[in-house]
Amino acid sequence: MNYDEFQRHVGKAGLTLKAFAGLVRMNRISLSNLAKKGEVPTHLAIIAALLGEMADKGIDYREVLSRIDIAPKKPRGAGKGGKFGGDKQEELFVRPPKPSPSGSAAGSEETR
Repeated sequence: MNYDEFQRHVGKAGLTLKAFAGLVRMNRISLSNLAKKGEVPTHLAIIAALLGEMADKGIDYREVLSRIDIAPKKPRGAGKGGKFGGDKQEELFVRPPKPSPSGSAAGSEETR
């Protein structure tokens, strides 16, 4: 769905883009940034179209959505320190093994 059609559906539902963003617990700036792309992600297009149709049929979508516990979308880059994408970061450079007390490195294969 293109951005103009998305705005039409949101308006049909009686919402501003800011109100729509609040309803789906999304950052309003992220929603506005979609205008640059021209296309809206499918899941948002479906939500906007359904809200518009529900409003046309006189169904109170606000009451329906109020029964759902919608968690706010986590901002990008808000990961915990030492983690990347939810996975613990490994060391970039592997340290060589410490030499054994006998003076040779453990697992050394210098037989050539």
